[in-house]
Amino acid sequence: MKKVLFAIGFACITASIAAGQTPVTPSVGSQPAKKSTEATAGASDGATLKIDPAKEADIRRLLEVTGAKGLAIQTMGEMSQSLKPLLTNSLPPGEYREKLVDLFFEKFMAKASSASLLDLAIPEYDKDFTREEIQGLIQFYQTPLGKKAITVLPQLMGDLQKKGRKWGEDLGRQSMIEVLAEHPEFQQQIAEARKAAQNKN
Repeated sequence: MKKVLFAIGFACITASIAAGQTPVTPSVGSQPAKKSTEATAGASDGATLKIDPAKEADIRRLLEVTGAKGLAIQTMGEMSQSLKPLLTNSLPPGEYREKLVDLFFEKFMAKASSASLLDLAIPEYDKDFTREEIQGLIQFYQTPLGKKAITVLPQLMGDLQKKGRKWGEDLGRQSMIEVLAEHPEFQQQIAEARKAAQNKN
């Protein structure tokens, strides 16, 4: 159960952070991102680093321009639907199961604030981009090409994921067929293992 809950939270956080980071970026500069001069503690004590307020405002503007909030909400909804079977199958069968899972996701979605998810993205942008680069991205995503990228790339990535998944499934199926054809002894062992499992039940 803990693994399932961790997977749900981690997947939502990862997707929301990535929502505003499309692969198309302008060449704004090559210098590495600089840490804010207002940083108050190192990673050793686990304290939170403060971000320059002006840079944070630019990051929030970038997330707004790229529609990251809407994508985060959409991603959370899609993630819930895809993870429902995983959570359901992790529980013992029973009449209670469907209702429990529905109530869990109702509670989860009520607590999963898109604003909180976007807050998690801000330190990542601060770490990876300078303020000048953030401003360059804002300018880019306000151009016709940038607006098209925002509209097209999420669907493009979704389509590529579907095609990649099907490609992997087909390749895996063909590889298994070939292995079993080259080693027929495995087919007999599989049949015996299946029969033994059925006898135990």
